[in-house]
Amino acid sequence: MAKQHKFLLDESQMPTRWYNIVPDLPSPPPPPLHPGTHQPVGPDDLAPLFPEDLILQEVSTERYIEIPEEVQDIYRLWRPSPLYRAHNLERALGTPAHIYYKYEGVSPAGSHKPNTSVPQAYYNAKSGVSKLTTETGAGQWGTALAFACALFGLECEVWQVGASYDSKPSRRTVIETFGGSVHRSPSELTEIGRKILGDLPDHPGSLGIAISEAVEVAGQDEKIHYALGSVLNHVLLHQTVIGEEAILQLEMAGEQPDVIVGCTGGGSNFAGLAFPFLREKLAGRMSPTIRAVEPASCPSLTRGTYAYDFGDTGGFTPLMKMHTLGHDFVPDPIHAGGLRYHGMSPLISHVYELGLMEAIAVPQTECFAAALQFARSEGIVPAPEPTHALAACIREALAAKEAGDERVILTALCGHGHFDMAAYDAYLGGRMVDEELTDQRFAEPLTRLPQIG
Repeated sequence: MAKQHKFLLDESQMPTRWYNIVPDLPSPPPPPLHPGTHQPVGPDDLAPLFPEDLILQEVSTERYIEIPEEVQDIYRLWRPSPLYRAHNLERALGTPAHIYYKYEGVSPAGSHKPNTSVPQAYYNAKSGVSKLTTETGAGQWGTALAFACALFGLECEVWQVGASYDSKPSRRTVIETFGGSVHRSPSELTEIGRKILGDLPDHPGSLGIAISEAVEVAGQDEKIHYALGSVLNHVLLHQTVIGEEAILQLEMAGEQPDVIVGCTGGGSNFAGLAFPFLREKLAGRMSPTIRAVEPASCPSLTRGTYAYDFGDTGGFTPLMKMHTLGHDFVPDPIHAGGLRYHGMSPLISHVYELGLMEAIAVPQTECFAAALQFARSEGIVPAPEPTHALAACIREALAAKEAGDERVILTALCGHGHFDMAAYDAYLGGRMVDEELTDQRFAEPLTRLPQIG
């Protein structure tokens, strides 16, 4: 019998609801706090940055939220996305494990990010906003938001982390092609940017700094809102279309996952895949191990502290209870720019604290070794971010080989690496190195966490 490599759903099977995990958890996550009063934030506190629909989704305790028809129509450009069985990779590894990957690189932006950029642009346009500001690391989120803004007639202004801005000029070009404007962060356009550049003119930037700049500009005009590509509850909510589809596709394959692996920076890709399966696990219908994989140079889950902290460097955002390395932590400029964030999603942090998932950190050279093995067997060049998950999948598959069992491994390949050739060139040329990590590297920024009574 011929091996089946691809599992496809038709449009009628595309999810029509987003899944909210909050009502299914044993306890609710801690609320975000106002940075001045340290009291839980209310809708009025968030209104200068987000439209009412997204604020309601952020605090929702409803299990399912209907996807607007206008958003579904756009989703159909690339959804449902394919699930692949990695037979060639399995053979290359000599493993009896079954490896599946949900491929989100088929979207117009080449990643999972349009799953949330489209509804965010839709709700903002519906509220009368004319412009969105945002940050981006590697550039996938900036690309996705520029694409979505073009569909709904909104301006899009992006602050890109300096290290990625310098190394990935093609990403900037794609953002501009979709109609967005891009600035290197930190920039001279904002007060926080000028302050940081005054201290260090060639600052490599961080996602925390870029968020501060985008939020600062959005707060100056009621017709401008801010859009975030990860971390917040409503962003994770929108991404659950990934896992909902994967459940149906694994049923087509006649399998259930034993291990679910996802790369994590802010957490939206990981949550999008894992949360629908966690729902099934909590209900007793399956029992997978769920494992987050983060970069060794920015390990918020495995080496951070679970505490209230700002989501940005400048301290403009509410305080969020999350695993954090400190809001002014500046990660090493590794090639997986989308994972270089100082904190983890509060919702994922809470799930981790409840003991419902695991986390590991992997160095980037191991990740790119896995990327080459994957590309040479499966024919897709992965973005640097999901190479972390691929490295963990290979570890798991080799463990299955050692144990002689046919465990089922599922991951999300959240984007392609067509604009990341500089990273591959660095690895192939022997110029990529792993940061030498010490406890002191992570300890010092944590001394400046906000003091919450």
